[in-house]
Amino acid sequence: MWKRDEAVKPASPQPAAPAAPCAPIQSAPSQPEPRRIERDMVNIGKSVVIKGELNGSEDLTIEGHVEGKIELKDHVLTIGPNGKIKAQVFAKSVIVLGEVNGNVTASEKVDIRDGGSVDGDIVSPRVAIAEGAHFRGTVDMQRKGGQPAQAAAPKGGQEKPQPQAQQSQEKQPQPAAR
Repeated sequence: MWKRDEAVKPASPQPAAPAAPCAPIQSAPSQPEPRRIERDMVNIGKSVVIKGELNGSEDLTIEGHVEGKIELKDHVLTIGPNGKIKAQVFAKSVIVLGEVNGNVTASEKVDIRDGGSVDGDIVSPRVAIAEGAHFRGTVDMQRKGGQPAQAAAPKGGQEKPQPQAQQSQEKQPQPAAR
């Protein structure tokens, strides 16, 4: 019996070895990841110059020069450290490491990182400007549905104090009559 237990003990490390063959099963999901990376991310190099409209349905990194209009409504636009943009920008999220001259509109976030520069107006619900970044323009942090709720709250607040003030005035003359 002792020998069998010892034989079983080495057998237990052996099932750990079959766990390694499970790694190839994990490699099957890793195959779509490279496809996703290739499909979802596009780079425009330092030497590339684009004039006109740039539309896409993929995440985009720009290291070159773009003049005109950039539209990536459901994707992330990254302006690399060498990127120089003279355009109106529309994207889900914008990360600025280079230079942008023009208005930036993002449905989620605009992030101007250290060394990044934006000369133009920003419209986005979230804006981050790092120390060492440059920004000149205005920021409009719109929230969906937040403005009507705020407008309704003050109106309701104004209506309630007026009746309370009338009630307190009516109560004051009554004790004076006694």
